[in-house]
This record gives sequence, structure tokens and C-alpha cells, in this order.
Amino acid sequence: MNNRITKALTLSITSALLCLFGTLQLSAAELTHEQAFKALHAAQKKAEEQGTLMNIAVVDSGANLKAFIRMDGSYLGSIDVAIKKAKTARYFDTPTHNLGKLTQPGQPIYNIEHSNDGLITFGGGVPIKDKDGNVIGAIGVSGGTVENDIEVANSGANSVLKK
Repeated sequence: MNNRITKALTLSITSALLCLFGTLQLSAAELTHEQAFKALHAAQKKAEEQGTLMNIAVVDSGANLKAFIRMDGSYLGSIDVAIKKAKTARYFDTPTHNLGKLTQPGQPIYNIEHSNDGLITFGGGVPIKDKDGNVIGAIGVSGGTVENDIEVANSGANSVLKK
């Protein structure tokens, strides 16, 4: 092939890929940093109302950490737990307490928590959805009882749907 044809072909392929990926990017629902911080602050407010000290993690649709806070005095060990709860909720698009029932001995996904560099299968991780029901991220909290963690995580996730 001559040089002009090679350049034209390369330009054509590059243009097609840019159009394709540009379209995909525009149509994909994604957690914005404003939404991540809204969830984080709503969860923190709920934790303060409960009188619990929490670590709160928000991940995007790719399970990448987007926002995090460690409330003063919260457990150091809960940092990793909060992040893993958020990732687990996003990996499976379900609250982590739903997975807990399935991970017990004799159940269908027993020992799955050992995959993906560690999963957390008890309450406190919740998917974050947009107004159309698309999962755009997840929130994970740790530091209180499982019931407190679930309540705080739900407050954060639900805040994204509010104006």
C-alpha cells in the first residue's frame, strides 16, 4: 500500500473508533463527583444522628474509589471493610446483606468472599442507582452494628435520587 492510502485508512479507522467510543461514553450512566459527595455527606449525617463513628466509601460504576471519609475516632480496621463493602455491592449490584445469606456453608456461593481480593458479605454495602434505575456506583460503610451500617448506607444511596 502506498503512504497516502495507509494514512487515509488510519484516519478513517481512528475516526470510526472515536465516534464509537464517544457514543458509548455519552450513553453510559456514570456517578459524578457531586453525586459521590452527596451520598458521602448524607451517610455521614445519618451516622452522626445515630451517634456512630463510621468509615464511608463511595465507588463508581467500575468499583473505583470515588469518595471516602473516616470520621474522627472511627475504627482503623473499618477503612478496608467500608471500601470492600462498596466494591462488593457494585460487583454484584445488590446490597451486601443479600449476599450474606448465600455465602453460608452449604449455600450456592459459599466461600465467594475469598475472590476479588476479598469481598464483604454482611450488611453495609448498597448499590447507588440513578433515576432510571441504572447502577452508577455503590456505597459501603463500616463502624456500627450491621443494622446501623445498612441504615447509613441506604441514606447515602437514596440521597442521589433526591434533588
